[in-house]
Amino acid sequence: MGQHGTIYATFCMVRPVLPDASEPCHPLQEGATMIYRLLGATGVEVSALCFGTMSFGGDADEHMATKLYTRCRDAGINFFDCANVYGRGRAEEILGRLMTGHRDELVITSKVGFRMREGVNGEGLSRRTILREVEGSLRRLQTDRIDVYFVHRFDPNTPITETLAALDTLVQQGKILYPAVSNWAAWQIARALGISEMKGMAPFACMQPMYNLVKRQAEVELLPLAQAERMGVIPYSPLGGGLLTGKYGMTVKPDQGRLVENAMYGKRYGEELHYEVAERFANYAAAKGYAPATLAVAWVMWHPAVTAPIIGARNLEQLDASLAAADIEMTPAWRAEISALSYPPPVATDRTEER
Repeated sequence: MGQHGTIYATFCMVRPVLPDASEPCHPLQEGATMIYRLLGATGVEVSALCFGTMSFGGDADEHMATKLYTRCRDAGINFFDCANVYGRGRAEEILGRLMTGHRDELVITSKVGFRMREGVNGEGLSRRTILREVEGSLRRLQTDRIDVYFVHRFDPNTPITETLAALDTLVQQGKILYPAVSNWAAWQIARALGISEMKGMAPFACMQPMYNLVKRQAEVELLPLAQAERMGVIPYSPLGGGLLTGKYGMTVKPDQGRLVENAMYGKRYGEELHYEVAERFANYAAAKGYAPATLAVAWVMWHPAVTAPIIGARNLEQLDASLAAADIEMTPAWRAEISALSYPPPVATDRTEER
């Protein structure tokens, strides 16, 4: 066992091909390893790569989703991230079918908070919404419990105490095992942890921030908070929406891809310095003999606070590049070398002269 509460397990196994799959499984080569890490203070062991199912039922139809899922299981992944809004429930339905027969081998997440229905109460983190939406997720996932249940965003219209009380009710009912949080500021999470401790409610056990080489804001307060409170951390977007795959640079921009086709991602990664970093990083990866996507995922994976980056894919080629990160054991010095290709965010306080 190493840092992160890391457990190394050697794999030479083949999962059965699921009924909808037309291709055979592709297990890791004999002697290859999947790393397992403790999810914060839960005592639960999860693979150091988590597969995000946002593409299921959208960019990846059910046939492709089956291939992606099977490849992940062959690689030793036991951790799958989902949300009620992914494909308006379609991703949960597909994941539910895929995990039939081996549910207990997996750690499954879902989320609540974004709009799932029309009307004035179609979104948010009120007790009413949370208790309603979890039932839909359980039904679509075909399971009696969700291992890690995230509040997907902050709801300014609902008191934090009400949200936490609703989550605690679900824990008491056994419908969720661990409450978790995504897209909240550090002060909001810290306040929630204080309320949970004061009132004896189940605390947030895990956080899911955005984190990659060009979006490093999580380093300022979120990741230190997670380390201090022994929270699991499963960052999303380790490839920056495709920016860090080697396809983008100061003068290189493809005609297709998420950054081109999706206005939200185009805005999120639209600054010139993002493309500057992407180009430097792509050149660095090429010089080291690595696919940029592989090295980008490994850089996130080896931050001391990170449990498992969430990798996603719309096809097997994309998935394999991310899965290859499991073969990299990055030293602190090597990680610092890659970090120097980017711009660190400002520190949390201006009083740094006495440090």
